[in-house]
Amino acid sequence: MKNIKNTLPFLVVIFFVAGCATSSRTKTSSSHPEESLGWHLGSQAYTFKNFTFTEALDKIDSCGLRYVEAYSGQEIGGGIDEKMGPRMSERSKQYVRALLKKKNITLEAYGVVYAKNDAEWEEIFAFAKSMGVKTITCEPTPQSLDQVSRLCDKYDIRAAIHNHPDPSRYWNPETVLQSIKGRSTRMGAAADIGHWVRSGLDPIECLKKLEGRIYHLHFKDLNERNNKKAHDVHWGTGVNNIPGVLAELKRQGFKGMISAEYEYNWDNSVPDVTQSVINFREMVRSLR
Repeated sequence: MKNIKNTLPFLVVIFFVAGCATSSRTKTSSSHPEESLGWHLGSQAYTFKNFTFTEALDKIDSCGLRYVEAYSGQEIGGGIDEKMGPRMSERSKQYVRALLKKKNITLEAYGVVYAKNDAEWEEIFAFAKSMGVKTITCEPTPQSLDQVSRLCDKYDIRAAIHNHPDPSRYWNPETVLQSIKGRSTRMGAAADIGHWVRSGLDPIECLKKLEGRIYHLHFKDLNERNNKKAHDVHWGTGVNNIPGVLAELKRQGFKGMISAEYEYNWDNSVPDVTQSVINFREMVRSLR
């Protein structure tokens, strides 16, 4: 009896901790169902390009998102008179790290970046490593591909080649595949499904062509196909076949960041992004 009495408080603590952990997992699974698939739903800070990075994080947080893809040149804000990018001072880096921690937001990706020479690529990768970035979204010149490949392995960071619409260099998946062939396996695609649709391509067929090498996505739904001026609409209400895209990503076993990039209604897009996130999570729950 004495042993049971001594053990009872210990058992109560164990059951309490286990119950809290189960409750936490259930809550996350319920409110962020994409996490169970290994999908990190977040936002490209460019969605809020009319604001500082500090303000953008507030908006991303209010949309119910926990990941951010930063871009070069955005004013940091918060009393810091610098811009996001490789030239940031250590003081600015410390401020951004502390802000991310306070907001419980992870800086998952950085881009879309370009560089003029090998030295600039080195700066970009070193900066990304210092900030804990896992994926650099980029559009390298053909002459830079070997250097990017080497830096991926040196810094253990993925380089995801991004597609802008036709006639940009990487507008179709075949060019991306040709560019990464024979290079580091850390090189892959940053699939912008909206730009594919603007170029008259089927996003699901494009995803299939890139299977196994999709490391990042820029997520959009548009009001028109094959129109460079098509604009963003709430996910699931446009022409991009978002349910089909999600089903294909699940089939492939994609794991990585999905960046909301809402390039419309620039000054007041929080309600649009929030509704898109709600729609996204409802569609994820419906996946079989």
